[in-house]
Amino acid sequence: MITKCHAIYAVLVVIALSALCMALLNIPLKASAEDQFKQNIQITDTQYSDKLVVHLYFYDKSNSFLTSEERTLVHSDNPVEFAKNIIEALIDGPREGFMRTIPAGTTIRTLYVTRDRTAYVDISNVIKDSHPGGIKSELFTIYSIVNSLILNIPEIDAVKILIGGRESMTLAGHIDLSFPFKANMLLIR
Repeated sequence: MITKCHAIYAVLVVIALSALCMALLNIPLKASAEDQFKQNIQITDTQYSDKLVVHLYFYDKSNSFLTSEERTLVHSDNPVEFAKNIIEALIDGPREGFMRTIPAGTTIRTLYVTRDRTAYVDISNVIKDSHPGGIKSELFTIYSIVNSLILNIPEIDAVKILIGGRESMTLAGHIDLSFPFKANMLLIR
């Protein structure tokens, strides 16, 4: 016959074993912040292929739309390296008579791509300090970067722009930079 005391011990043993199992199952879920960061960023070895024709987006002469300029760039299998090449080409400016969208002297501070296919582009303060201003100009600067990356690199679906190592409310006072941008085909002609 089971006594009341034995029943309590049996219940306590079941509870203890359940708690132990739950603790063991949750151990892999606890990772350091650094491990989680490393898991979120796509890390690949950089291998350079030949060159690849890309489409960079600059102002057209009428200042009404973004127009693509074909440019041959060194292609990397690493989307981060290839994205840096594209941004540097945008900073260098157009070659076919289009108008620049990013102020000269701007530099890339850092760039990375997360597993959710969002590129984080951190650009120097020059882009903000030397920007000509105006909502249209600001819109074209943002989408010059966004469209040039997303439409040329399949591993990128969205672009988040950071300025000077920080999130910025706007580039020149008009367009909210707090969220990642998707490509906007309506600005292209």
